[in-house]
Amino acid sequence: MQNEYVIPWVFLDVSYLLVGISYTAMLEELADQKQLLLELRNNLTYDSSLSTKLVQWNESIDCCQWLGVKCDSNGRASSLDLSSESISGGINDPTSTLFRLVFLRSLNLARNSLNSVQFPSGFGKLTDLSYLNLSSSGFSGQIPLDLSNLTRLVVLDLSSRRSSLYLENPGLGRLIHSFTRLRELYLDRVNISAEGYDWCNAISSSLPNLRILSLSNSHLTGPLNSSLVKLQFLSTIRLDRNSFSSPFPEFFADFPNLRVLTMSFCDLSGVAPGKLFQIPSLQTIDLNNNNLGGSFLEFPSNGSLQSISLHSTQFSGNLPESIGSLRMLSKIDLRGCNFSGPIPRSIQNLSQLAFLDLSVNQFNGSVPSFALLRNVTTINLGHNNLTGQIPNSLWEGLESLNFLDLSENSLEGEIPTSLFVLPSLKVLYISSNRFSGSIRELTTSFLSPLEDLDFKTNNLGGPIPRFLFEIHNLSSLSLASNKFNGSVGLNDFQKLTNLVTLDLSYNNLSVHVSENVSISLLFPRLETLMLASCKMQKLPLLSNQSSLLILDLSDNKLSGEIPNWMWNGVLRFLNLSNNQFTHLQEPYDFSSLDYLDLHSNMISGQIPVPPPLAVLVDYSNNNFSSSLPADIGNSLTTAFFFYIANNKIIGTIPPSLCNASLLQVLDLSNNSLHGRIPSCLLQTPLTVLNLRRNNLSGDIPNTFQPDCDLETLDLSWNDLRGGVPESVGRCTWIRVLNLGNNELSGNFPCWIKNLTEMQVLALRANKFHGNISCLGESYNSSRLQIIDLGSNNFNGVLPANLFRNIKGMVVDKDDELDYLYSDSIGSAPYYQDSVTVTVKGLVFDLRKILTIFTSLDFSNNHFQGIIPETIGELKSLYVLNFSHNALSGRIPASLGNLHSLESLDLSFNNLGSRIPEPLANLTFLSFLNLSYNNLVGRIPRDNQMHTFEVSSFFGNEGLCGVPLNKSCEDVNTGASPQQKSDEDEESLDGEIFVSAALGFVVGLGFIFGPLLLSERWRRCYNENIVNKFLSLVLHQQGHQLITKRKMKKARGIN
Repeated sequence: MQNEYVIPWVFLDVSYLLVGISYTAMLEELADQKQLLLELRNNLTYDSSLSTKLVQWNESIDCCQWLGVKCDSNGRASSLDLSSESISGGINDPTSTLFRLVFLRSLNLARNSLNSVQFPSGFGKLTDLSYLNLSSSGFSGQIPLDLSNLTRLVVLDLSSRRSSLYLENPGLGRLIHSFTRLRELYLDRVNISAEGYDWCNAISSSLPNLRILSLSNSHLTGPLNSSLVKLQFLSTIRLDRNSFSSPFPEFFADFPNLRVLTMSFCDLSGVAPGKLFQIPSLQTIDLNNNNLGGSFLEFPSNGSLQSISLHSTQFSGNLPESIGSLRMLSKIDLRGCNFSGPIPRSIQNLSQLAFLDLSVNQFNGSVPSFALLRNVTTINLGHNNLTGQIPNSLWEGLESLNFLDLSENSLEGEIPTSLFVLPSLKVLYISSNRFSGSIRELTTSFLSPLEDLDFKTNNLGGPIPRFLFEIHNLSSLSLASNKFNGSVGLNDFQKLTNLVTLDLSYNNLSVHVSENVSISLLFPRLETLMLASCKMQKLPLLSNQSSLLILDLSDNKLSGEIPNWMWNGVLRFLNLSNNQFTHLQEPYDFSSLDYLDLHSNMISGQIPVPPPLAVLVDYSNNNFSSSLPADIGNSLTTAFFFYIANNKIIGTIPPSLCNASLLQVLDLSNNSLHGRIPSCLLQTPLTVLNLRRNNLSGDIPNTFQPDCDLETLDLSWNDLRGGVPESVGRCTWIRVLNLGNNELSGNFPCWIKNLTEMQVLALRANKFHGNISCLGESYNSSRLQIIDLGSNNFNGVLPANLFRNIKGMVVDKDDELDYLYSDSIGSAPYYQDSVTVTVKGLVFDLRKILTIFTSLDFSNNHFQGIIPETIGELKSLYVLNFSHNALSGRIPASLGNLHSLESLDLSFNNLGSRIPEPLANLTFLSFLNLSYNNLVGRIPRDNQMHTFEVSSFFGNEGLCGVPLNKSCEDVNTGASPQQKSDEDEESLDGEIFVSAALGFVVGLGFIFGPLLLSERWRRCYNENIVNKFLSLVLHQQGHQLITKRKMKKARGIN
């Protein structure tokens, strides 16, 4: 009996023993876990002042209660989160204590500072991991292959902060081939360097359960392979900043669960399918900054879209009204696309909308109401074609609105006062519109949060509203280019102590300054002060201004000495042009300036040494009379623009200017420079070289380079000799070539016809000879608008094909009025082209050339033969001068097709027969000279012809009728006219000149460039009375021309 009970008790004892051993082992294991974690902490290098977890690990309590540590049901550390602990070392190799925590299922080391640590092997030992986040941890180098042992991974995030990780050997395919459970893969800024087929197939074949794919900035290339469509669970695709250089993958619209798609800066092309935006699950789409087109279909009523970002793409078409059905939409960014049509009024239904940017498109119509958008913080509608008014009702209740931009539109009417009482509005841009009238004063006091206010370039008038002086938070205020009037003192703004920028330029204001009040005391943070054209007679006291960077006091009445305290501090931009300053106080120091404009003053004496870091230096239109310093080019090594035109500069051109290797515009015109042109000057990267009206001599150097960038070369009115060097033909971008009024000789330079960008060719008043037949051979210029070969010794016949080839004069021009100028740096017109033209018998220096002005002048040569009928194809021609040649035959009737023609001079030729009747249909023709030919018969009596003076027809013995005092009944039309003698020609030249001048004053039309001062051109030169008179009349006439053409088109008249 005793033996029967012995065995069970033995088993019971053994069971208790095993339990005891197991419990002891568990305690030892738990102790071991705690010891491992403490050992890990002790081995880590971290900043205890920034740590929030490691510094709180307390040895006296269970490690499972430590911050960042979680344990499984057995008390083993299963999750370790040491993110953002400023760890910089201690995980350097496979022996790290970290890799002995083998029960970890989740490990997060994100956002640490392991910047000098190579990605260690050892993570592959943690085979239970399902979550591994090493994003922005700082590891660098090759991602080790042992990571592929983590076959249970569901989430892997190796995103790098500095592109310091790469996948080269192994590559992406070998790393992820066993990650069949993976649902989320983040490898942003990891250098994968794989082609489209390889990385697409590696992912689609290895990761069948993938939901999130994030590979932004991973050096991937395209094209994207359709194998990705296998991943039907994909909900998030982030591939930004990879250079796919391929069309948009249309199959992306076939992912049924897609929620997020971001592919900005991917060099995508083609068209994005419209159905992409109809995926019901899609919440976020960002395709910005691609050369990608597309348009919107109707949005689904059950759409989930929350964010649309397509800015800087080629998307076009209308924005559908159905966008108002996307009730969850909080962001719309369509900036810089090609959208057009009205802005949908249904936008007011988007109650969740916080960000709306439709700027830089072609939206038209009126501004819709935003009054219901209580959550909107940003509205940007700038740079569109919006019209109409913006009444108070559009803006009331927008209590969250922080930023509003309506600039660069055609909005009109008054500015609503409701904009100034919005409780959150900090930025208001309404510049470059047509707003007019006075800004009404606020009826109640209101502490406005406005910080940035821009009203410039409108038609606002009246005094500056007083409430603006009370907006204490204003840091930037621009009222420039309006019609504000009255007097204002800078001390009126004294409450605006936060001002950084103040611009009152180009109004009708009289701005007063106190010589005793320092601007630095009024505005201690001021960086930009622009008071151009403010009728100022005294300089503001700026001697202690330590923060001022930009100062524009141009177009005022300032005179006398420029004080040397002007250069103190950190001033970078200084414009004192168009004043009456006479000299600089010495010593002066320009060393801090990047931009120095002193043009159009009365400064005399020695030429100041340019600022050594300047981008622009303009000394033109002064009284400087010294020679250029020999080393001046060494002070212009950073300059792009140097002007010293219209002075009294003597001496030679210093070769040191060739050291100004960045110089793009060099204007030394209208001085008294002599000697030769330095050959090295034509080897620089200049886009504009203007040496006109000097006393330069010798040959034009034959040193133009194969990569010549010249757009304007003006060497006119000098004493240059020899031929035109063939190397000029290397300047394939040249638009203006003016070599007139020199002593140049040789045949016509036929290589000119290869310069297809040419707009102005002026060779007048030289000694060129021979024919111009080469211009009739395969010469196609779509841009040429002025050809002046007058006063040379050219001969031969006029090539008939020439007038077909000049496409720039064949097509009617409906362009807006604009000038020829150089804009090689940005869009600012830093240089305006000019040329000497002969119009209506008068010679003019045309300082601003309209792009619609066209002229053909072959006068004072020895051309012979007929005037080709093809001349009638130059439909946009304004000026035609074939006078003083030996042309014969009939006046072509096709001249009646030149409906834009305003000046026609065929005098002193051998033209015969009758005046063609179609000439009477040239209703714009205001100057006509047919004198001294062999014309016969009745002068046409219709329309324009009866308006011309008798002098227009002198010297044609066979002509009769009005305005000649000769009845056609008394004329023998068969008689040959007498030959004209040289004496006759001389005696009548003066009479014709006087008549032409009279015709010029009273004529019906004027042709060439308006010289009106405009905001765009910023008053570059002081014009004399004649030029100002021309400006006003010609500007009006130019607009009449454009209006008339548009009316013709509307009526279907060719």
